[in-house]
Amino acid sequence: MPEGPSIVILKEQAARFAGQVVREVSGNSKQPLQRMQGLRLLDVCSWGKHFLLPFDGFSLRIHFLLFGSYRIDDPKDGVAPRVRLVFDAGQLDLYACSVRFIEEPLDEVYDWSADVMADAWDPAQARKKLRERPHVIAADALLDQDLFAGVGNIIKNEVLFRIRVHPESEVGALPARKLGELVKQAREYSFDFLEWKKAYVLKKHYQVHTKTHCPRDGTRLTYRKHLGRAQRRAFFCETCQKLYGGAAGTARAPSRRTR
Repeated sequence: MPEGPSIVILKEQAARFAGQVVREVSGNSKQPLQRMQGLRLLDVCSWGKHFLLPFDGFSLRIHFLLFGSYRIDDPKDGVAPRVRLVFDAGQLDLYACSVRFIEEPLDEVYDWSADVMADAWDPAQARKKLRERPHVIAADALLDQDLFAGVGNIIKNEVLFRIRVHPESEVGALPARKLGELVKQAREYSFDFLEWKKAYVLKKHYQVHTKTHCPRDGTRLTYRKHLGRAQRRAFFCETCQKLYGGAAGTARAPSRRTR
């Protein structure tokens, strides 16, 4: 599933279509795509994992789910796009994605301050929301798009390793310093991800995601195929990532689970 930084890259690549008129529209989506024919695209936006194309009176929302992809001026041979938009400046093809129209103004639908990559990102608001969810585990908190729009499973695993927090730690048990680190690194790692992704070196920078041994202490990493309410893959070190739990915020002794 593309995470927030990947959607930012798409937004940057598709920025040249902003202000352009849709000359042709097609695709195998069941949505009424023809309503975009002949209209001017007002902007190219993103919120978290959502790619947004606003027109006068409505917006097209694209979510790439697990296997979605896109092409610009380079359509896939023999593969029908879910949406194809042709402009004077080029062609945008969107594949295997969720397509939906939003009728309300985007400012009424999206909390821009929750997007970890947005200029409007508000870390104080994120900390406030976290304190209101004391029994949520850290892994689930990072994947909650109302808290950290754009954070996905890779970012989750790597952020928790960076701040040395076990993914099953309860948010309410984290010391204030650790809570602050979680919020700070959700944004900072996302921008690192963006830089590495653009340079085609993202996987070279993975510390724990898909790895077998901890780069800090050499311990064999724990792997869980389904962890937390989100039931997503987790890679973590039970030696250097502390497990916080209990109302007093003390750390529980880690259990030993290995791959």
